[in-house]
Amino acid sequence: MADLQNLYEAVLNGNTKLAVDTTRQALEEGADPVVLVTQYMIPAMDEVGRRYECEDYFVPELLLSARAMKGSLELIRPLLVASGAQPRGRVVVGTVKGDLHDIGKNLVAAMLEGSGFEVIDLGADVSPERFIEAAKQHNADIVCLSALLTVTMPSMKKTVDAFQAAGLRDSVKIMVGGAPVTARFAAEIGADGYGENARVAVEMARMLVPEKAATGMVQ
Repeated sequence: MADLQNLYEAVLNGNTKLAVDTTRQALEEGADPVVLVTQYMIPAMDEVGRRYECEDYFVPELLLSARAMKGSLELIRPLLVASGAQPRGRVVVGTVKGDLHDIGKNLVAAMLEGSGFEVIDLGADVSPERFIEAAKQHNADIVCLSALLTVTMPSMKKTVDAFQAAGLRDSVKIMVGGAPVTARFAAEIGADGYGENARVAVEMARMLVPEKAATGMVQ
């Protein structure tokens, strides 16, 4: 029998091989894929986020854990789709127009996915139009805007304004983050939330879509 605690430990410690092997064995033995996600993988990523915030973990450890989690999800996702399981919410993420930096955005995307959200990552240098198109296409609950450069922060406001002009502002929550971004700036441009780091961003996302139970990842 698969020792499911190994799945938790594998994600926590960034051991992709152990995570995948344990997941495969558990599924072959008839384990519920939703249980694997909600009782082992998500708690492990929550602990990763806690350690990252406390500076017990750093970017390399977070990325290794995210890789292990993704490896397991590759096996689990088709089963979740077939069962009709829904994600906690759908999030479109991207670095705003004019900014090519993506490390912070990648960390947030990894933490969100590890916490039960379906993540649509648009990459860097993303125009307001692309954010809107993706939000419509995927019926997104949240759009996350990232910026590392002070000179690209106005692109965040342009994106928020573009959602307003498109008539989507009431149906999509918008979060912002990045080194130069502050809670005050987020409020000034009309964003719904601000995450100073990846863990806080996940907590904010959970607050913005509390009515959706974390039942897995689809698509």
